Amino acid sequence: MKSKTNQITIIYLLIAVVLATFLYKITSLYLKPEDYLLFNLSKDFILIILTGIAFRYILFKNETKSKIIFEKLENTNNEIKESNQKYDIVARATSDTIWDWKIPEDKMIWSKGIKAVFGYEEDQVGDNSSWWFGNIHPEDSIKMSIKLYSFIEQKTEKWQDEYRFKCADDTYKYVLDRGFLLKDENGKAIRMIGALQDITKQKEEELRLKLLETVILQTREAIVITEANFNKNLLPKIIYVNPAFTNMTGYNPEEIINNSLGVLRGKNTDISVLKRIFEIIKNKEEARLEIKCYKKDKTEFWLRFTLIPIYNSENELSNWVSIQRDVTEEKNQEKEKEQLIKELTRNNKDLKQFSYITSHNLRAPMSNLTGLLNLIEDIEIEDPELKEIINGFNKSTHLLNETIEDLTKVMIIKDNNLIQKENISLKDVFENVFSQLNNQIETHKPILKLDLDNVSVLNTNKAYLESILLNLLTNSLKYKSKDRTLRIAIIAQQNGNSVELIFKDNGIGIDLEKNKDKIFGLYQRFHDYPDSKGLGLYLVKSQVEAMKGNISIESKVNQGTTITLTFKNK
Repeated sequence: MKSKTNQITIIYLLIAVVLATFLYKITSLYLKPEDYLLFNLSKDFILIILTGIAFRYILFKNETKSKIIFEKLENTNNEIKESNQKYDIVARATSDTIWDWKIPEDKMIWSKGIKAVFGYEEDQVGDNSSWWFGNIHPEDSIKMSIKLYSFIEQKTEKWQDEYRFKCADDTYKYVLDRGFLLKDENGKAIRMIGALQDITKQKEEELRLKLLETVILQTREAIVITEANFNKNLLPKIIYVNPAFTNMTGYNPEEIINNSLGVLRGKNTDISVLKRIFEIIKNKEEARLEIKCYKKDKTEFWLRFTLIPIYNSENELSNWVSIQRDVTEEKNQEKEKEQLIKELTRNNKDLKQFSYITSHNLRAPMSNLTGLLNLIEDIEIEDPELKEIINGFNKSTHLLNETIEDLTKVMIIKDNNLIQKENISLKDVFENVFSQLNNQIETHKPILKLDLDNVSVLNTNKAYLESILLNLLTNSLKYKSKDRTLRIAIIAQQNGNSVELIFKDNGIGIDLEKNKDKIFGLYQRFHDYPDSKGLGLYLVKSQVEAMKGNISIESKVNQGTTITLTFKNK
């Protein structure tokens, strides 16, 4: 600006000097001395006017040139502003963060995307490459740095890499970084401009697709993908099969792709199932079917498969996916199971019939024996050996009769699917049971604790409940300890919609570790008592389950036994 002012001043002085010299020459040549005063005054006015005009002309020219320059500068500034606006718009539209790295000074400038994409405020962003590299994930930093500096040394123009970049909240995003290198006239790298693009979603999608691909390739289920529509009145054309399909059918991908699943059809393939498949595809339904098919080597097998329609973003059917499995072995096992069930049902029926016949046929001889023994009781027998034999025979006959009656009860329970229930008073039931066991209670004199305050009425079968109580109390009396007074506690308590009956004694107990799996088994005896039949707990469990209840047992040798019965009280 100062040089321009000096230039104008010098030009003005030169013009003034030229005009002054010119006027002086004219004065000296043409004017007389007496006219100098008037002429000098006129000359000065003329000089001022001419120099003013010259000065005005110079300023005008300068102003015109300055205006042109100003307009050019303004246009340039507008272009730069517009370019920056376009740059910001493009950066926002592409989700890119632009960076500008002046390599010799190690100065970096970041665009507004550093906040929009990564959340950094302006005062959090560093102005050199150390901040850039410091925010790259440790697992990616060394690899990325080596590749970048190798690129700069090789002086090629374009570079790109993928890595993880830290956000302001200490999380990481996957980015695609692309850079363009600028060089001076000597080929030295002086500047690099690049853009970070957030590719986290794409990367996550890639990982998801890789996972799906791994699942599809590794799964044992055959997966088939077909086109959406029928292929010339045939099933839709296959576009993909996974390795499991090849293992199942023997067809390689190149043999089956562009073909249809009709190649698996054979002489025993059910036509009705094929028609159903056509209906499903026509109606765009999802379905699960089974059909007999044939492998490449014509081996027959059962195929269980699903048909799933796949729709695109415009809700148009794009493909069908079929997940398939060879269930031949399963079908064979089902067939064997059905045959086994039929045989077991027949055998069970035969055994039940045999049991009824045996029970019926034994009852008549047992009645005769019992009658004869009753007659013998009226005869006085003096021979002690004969008397002992008859007593033993009487005892065995009585025990056999009880066993037949218990077996008959078990058969009736197992054969009766409908158990009549009614609301009964627990107090009345226990009074009846205690009266039946009065002699045994008087003999053993146990300490009885009966707590029925919480439950007074139970919805159950009265005969079954009395039988259960008789068995449990009889066992407590029978298997008492000789070393201590027998204590029996019976507690009834409400537990939600259920009632629990708890029987606890301090008898000789049972070794559950040894007998856990057979505690409720038929003819299972856990003590060497001569009159033990091994039917009591089995009968109790059968009656409890017949009434839709549960039974559990806790017992320790020489400490006692606790049995818990649970019934729905509805």
